[in-house]
Amino acid sequence: MILVMGATGNVGGEVVRSLARAGRPVRAMSRRPDAASWPGGVESVAADLNDPDSVDDALTAVNSVFMLAGYPDPPGLLARMEAAGVNRVVLLSTGAVVGGDLDNYVVRFNVVSEAAVRDCGLAWTVLRPSGFMSNALRWRPQLKAGNTIREPFADVPVALIDPFDIGAVAVRALTEDGHDGRSYRLTGPRAMLAAERVAVLADILGRHLRFEALADEQARRQMSESMTAPLVDAFFEFSRGGSYRDDQVDETAPVLLGRPLRTFRDWAQAHSGAFG
Repeated sequence: MILVMGATGNVGGEVVRSLARAGRPVRAMSRRPDAASWPGGVESVAADLNDPDSVDDALTAVNSVFMLAGYPDPPGLLARMEAAGVNRVVLLSTGAVVGGDLDNYVVRFNVVSEAAVRDCGLAWTVLRPSGFMSNALRWRPQLKAGNTIREPFADVPVALIDPFDIGAVAVRALTEDGHDGRSYRLTGPRAMLAAERVAVLADILGRHLRFEALADEQARRQMSESMTAPLVDAFFEFSRGGSYRDDQVDETAPVLLGRPLRTFRDWAQAHSGAFG
């Protein structure tokens, strides 16, 4: 049995669906499970990574785990996995950890989680993706209100990756030999600006969309409405402090998968229905 933590997230959901397509026994773990949303054969279980005691039942008869960085006491959680008989873990981290500043909130919690995975007694693989193409889903409220999309850091290109491709790499690491003790940098096929992504989405949706760059002061105010101050500071440090370049294309993912990666157009076409 393979347990996918954070199964309702953009990446976790793709891991679950990819495992199900491959005919692997998979258990989808989330705080508010919805068994009806999964393909047939997928087990759905409720647990909260902020409450490690709630995870024990989800670990029953599990041999491999897909887990997320950033939750309290990763060493304790990994110890529970080992005690339950788990032998392999795949951690979703971020490319920002490479040469990253530990004063940065996002870098720090991912580094801590990676260190715990490396030091545990389980076989491990770390995935370090770039930004997700699915981040465009946060534009939905703006698109419901009109045809203008406003986005911060409009001048910063990002080699966004489709969570579908991250999920496919995760499945290989969870089910194949040869990935233990490896950290994989995963990026999309090319770097794009926000305005370029909006233009692609406009074409897919058949709408005349307009893009507006948010000034940094506006962006900070808007982000602070839904994020903690350390998290907002972390994103500003990445985009304005120059501590993280997320525009560099890495060929690891297409080599591992043996195929080209999905483009933003592919992602937008597959998810066009989500934009109403």
